[in-house]
Amino acid sequence: MIPSGIMKPPRGKFPLQIIIITICVLLFIAVLYAERLSFLSSSSIFKFKTCPRKHTKSKSSKRTEDVRVNASWIDDRFDFDPEECNVANGKWVFNHSSKPLYSDTSCPYIDRQFSCVKNGRNDSDYLHWEWQPEDCTLPQFNPEQALKKLQGKRLLFVGDSLQRNQWESFVCLVQGIIPKKQKSMKRGRVHSVFKAKEYNATIEFYWAPFLVESNTDIRIIGDPKKRIIKVDAITERAKNWTGVDILVFNTYVWWMSGLRIKALWGSFANGEEGYEELDTSIAYKLGLKTWANWVDSTINPNKTRVFFTTMSPAHTKSADWGNMDGVKCFNETKPVRKKNHWGSGSNKGMMSVVAKVVKKMKVPVSVINITQISEYRIDAHSSVYTETGGKLLTEEERANPLNADCIHWCLPGVPDTWNQIFFAML
Repeated sequence: MIPSGIMKPPRGKFPLQIIIITICVLLFIAVLYAERLSFLSSSSIFKFKTCPRKHTKSKSSKRTEDVRVNASWIDDRFDFDPEECNVANGKWVFNHSSKPLYSDTSCPYIDRQFSCVKNGRNDSDYLHWEWQPEDCTLPQFNPEQALKKLQGKRLLFVGDSLQRNQWESFVCLVQGIIPKKQKSMKRGRVHSVFKAKEYNATIEFYWAPFLVESNTDIRIIGDPKKRIIKVDAITERAKNWTGVDILVFNTYVWWMSGLRIKALWGSFANGEEGYEELDTSIAYKLGLKTWANWVDSTINPNKTRVFFTTMSPAHTKSADWGNMDGVKCFNETKPVRKKNHWGSGSNKGMMSVVAKVVKKMKVPVSVINITQISEYRIDAHSSVYTETGGKLLTEEERANPLNADCIHWCLPGVPDTWNQIFFAML
């Protein structure tokens, strides 16, 4: 019983003092929480990104503190793994402090066609762009490690002049650490061999622009209308590719004449009649199937590794990257910055043919995907700093944008990054 004279509080209601105290406590907690939240949101801890593909090893508590303090430079990309990393997904990052491992004066093996600085190119920014994949860290090319991987082996690049571009890049990347008496180069019209004697290794190139045989393999026919491709024949060339430890193939640009392909089955013994005109992608598929059948029937994957370099884009239409007043890649000095830029110089249908043929092969083929990364580099072609018909362009010819070579690449340059990817895959 409540004594008389004391008022009974209304049922279901709290005294005013309790309500005020409760509100004050809640406000105090809210202020503390807001301060804490503000501190955390301004902290770089939330700038960490997680990488679901790989778990990092646990670090010590001191290391964790260091990481938090220096979180602004944290790079969460995992180490390069060709099975997990989409190397084509990334960006070119300018790094003025980076320098190529060679120059076209320090490496004596570069064709004049690719020797841009020797041929009068004065701007140098194109030499300082580094490819940075978003998902992983691409290791720098290490000449000593590359040569150790090639110890006692033959590495053979097979394909067209763009494959020669890549081959010369690879030779130049490693030759600088080899004493003069421990290296040699033997040039041939079809087959060229660089020897690293100390490592008992060779880095070779074999000219086969279509991979399969044609009437324009060795005796070059300049007029594409007169070229005939034997889409079912490869043995005569491929017999020179056996016994090799690492094979790197490419073929693309010679197929892209803009014309229907004159394809022939069987021998040229009865003359060059009897050919059939095919759409480029169909002829390309038939030629690649012939190559794939040779690889599957000849190559022992326990002894030989096989790679295929995807198409190198041509940059002959400046409208592709929005330069409506430009002519080809003439005077371009910076990469395209638009993500996933894709111009008319790369044919996705042809790239799809490669993917489908390789997928059905019995022998594993590692694809060196250089197309997307090269698409951005309108600034790195030989352009007018090259030769034509065996002669360097004159100063007057260099002033004419129509003379720009927007297919091949300066060395040093973009092919070095192709080999950086290839080195990481070895």
